[in-house]
Amino acid sequence: MAVGEFLFRWWRPAKAKPAPRPRLEDSGFYATQFVDRHDEAKRIASWKQQRSVDMRERKDDAAGITALTRLFSQDRMLAALGADALKQLASQFDYVEVDAGKRVLGQDEKGDFLMIVLQGALAEERSQPSGAKVRLGEVRAGEVLGELSVLDGGTRLSSCTALTPLHLAVLAQPVLDKLVADEPRQAAALLSWLAKRVSLRLRQVSARMSVLLTRMPATATPTPDTSR
Repeated sequence: MAVGEFLFRWWRPAKAKPAPRPRLEDSGFYATQFVDRHDEAKRIASWKQQRSVDMRERKDDAAGITALTRLFSQDRMLAALGADALKQLASQFDYVEVDAGKRVLGQDEKGDFLMIVLQGALAEERSQPSGAKVRLGEVRAGEVLGELSVLDGGTRLSSCTALTPLHLAVLAQPVLDKLVADEPRQAAALLSWLAKRVSLRLRQVSARMSVLLTRMPATATPTPDTSR
């Protein structure tokens, strides 16, 4: 028997069953979900434009400042700034109310602001190239929206729609830049807090990906053909 024929017969893979088509809830976690579509014009959604649409600004929002100060005080690095500095930091944010059913962030937009949810809940969704929408999860009080776009200047990865009436604290990019220049200690503590939130979300996505991978059929491994 020729060497080439022997190797071909020995390493010939067993006939594998075709992999099942992914279910709708699984399809949202494949690589295409987060592909940045460069062929489309990016929509610019600045905070100056956004706050005039479907949002009611709350001037001198003492309740909002108190709620955000309380949230910040739960972080060790932020709490080390002291109560007065935390209140000063919280006063740099804008505060708004949003009705249920309103869109807060749009997928593929380039936004220059982030939001912290003080009250209410939102649905986070991703539209697939096929046109299907995948629910990524829900965002609730204490969580952050839009931080990646503010940190790296990229487009929004998903859209967020209010499931209930919302109370939000908003930080625009120009305000963050001024904070870095004028109050570097406060800015460093805030950026550290945001980095922890990003890390937590990445861990959650990684955990969900691991679960989905365990559902996928194992790749067929070659089995030697011992018949001679």
